Amino acid sequence: MPKELSPNIQDYLKRIYELTCDGGMATTSELADLMLISPASVTNMLQKLSVTDPPYLTYIKHQGVRLTDEGKRTALKILRRHRLLEEFLVAKLGYSWDEVHPEAEVLEHAMSPLLEERMDAVLGHPEFDPHGDPIPDSNLDIPSIKQMSLNSLEIGQGGQILRVPHEDPQVLRYLGKCGLRPGVVIKLVSRTPYDQTMRLLIAETGEEVVIGPTLGEQITVRMA
Repeated sequence: MPKELSPNIQDYLKRIYELTCDGGMATTSELADLMLISPASVTNMLQKLSVTDPPYLTYIKHQGVRLTDEGKRTALKILRRHRLLEEFLVAKLGYSWDEVHPEAEVLEHAMSPLLEERMDAVLGHPEFDPHGDPIPDSNLDIPSIKQMSLNSLEIGQGGQILRVPHEDPQVLRYLGKCGLRPGVVIKLVSRTPYDQTMRLLIAETGEEVVIGPTLGEQITVRMA
């Protein structure tokens, strides 16, 4: 990763990747909302990053932005460090999964390539972080898994949880209390007609939990 990239620029590239990794473009307003800054500041930064040599992104006024190959490569490097850090903090330092995101947000910018390599080896080259997000490997390749949102399940269908939203500690504490973590197999028992609230059966424990559609849309599963 080029040394001249500030933590702020690294954050921009990472956020753009997160918004566009499934295809399409990220809008200025989406980035402003995600990064809690003004649309004008976002526009100014996007314009700057579109004319670097090499350019990190392609910016089209009134349409949005997508990363160039160089921008994507840089974003994946940052994501790799972030997710390795989250896994390390949980697996080796005893952090809970709701504590690691803000720590990794800071540490990812100071991590050397050697530390990244050693951390990856100590962890056994993990494919996923504690929240189920895929960790790019040393070649910046990401595991490809067919997945869908929890909301897509039909009544009676089962699924294995792949990933959960990671940025809100309260949500993570709630999911942890419910036993809804990556790898857990669930079955959709019922869905309330008026608000689409879902009742889920956890296969391993036989317990039932309730999840609303807003949270359900952020949880990804694969058919089980």
